[in-house]
Amino acid sequence: MKLILASASPRRSELLAQIGVRFNVQAVDIDETPLPQEEASSYVLRMAREKVSACVALQQDDSSFSVLGADTSVIVDGEILGKPADFTEAKTMLLKLSGRVHQVMTSVCLVTCHSGINSGEPEINTQLVVTDVTFKSLSEDQIKAYWQSGEPQDKAGSYGIQGFGAVFVERISGSYSAVVGLPLAEVAEMLSLADVMVWDRQG
Repeated sequence: MKLILASASPRRSELLAQIGVRFNVQAVDIDETPLPQEEASSYVLRMAREKVSACVALQQDDSSFSVLGADTSVIVDGEILGKPADFTEAKTMLLKLSGRVHQVMTSVCLVTCHSGINSGEPEINTQLVVTDVTFKSLSEDQIKAYWQSGEPQDKAGSYGIQGFGAVFVERISGSYSAVVGLPLAEVAEMLSLADVMVWDRQG
């Protein structure tokens, strides 16, 4: 089964490649603004579904295919922390995370569209994985130096656990790969059910 990753994230591409999945990338542009009073879990699930829907709508190939979309958000006290627009926003976010536990919610949506005699309604599989992340207390000097590294600028919550931001993390409870961008155990099972090969040595 042909797989399309509806994401421009290099981290998600690296994670899929890590488990031997062959795929094409087709990033989509959607409005990622939370709805009024939208709960964090509902928002994250909606984002993954909308990314997949937008990608499916672009397909013109009449062969069977699957589209994988995902969204990762950092949540503290029910607040969704997106990507910072500037240093001031990044500092505010990191101070909220400092010395406490927050949640990283990663949703994954896989839609499989069949052609020919197997055509019909698309198969949809969606999962939400929540991981608790504990930060050590951060100083303003650390936050400034981290911002100057350039890493926080395209990261939800203003940090990347797979990069320099790892030094802020005292412990995690849950899926490390989900915090990076894809919960690999769950994704591998979803792909296998859709006949997308994992552990492909030619991938």
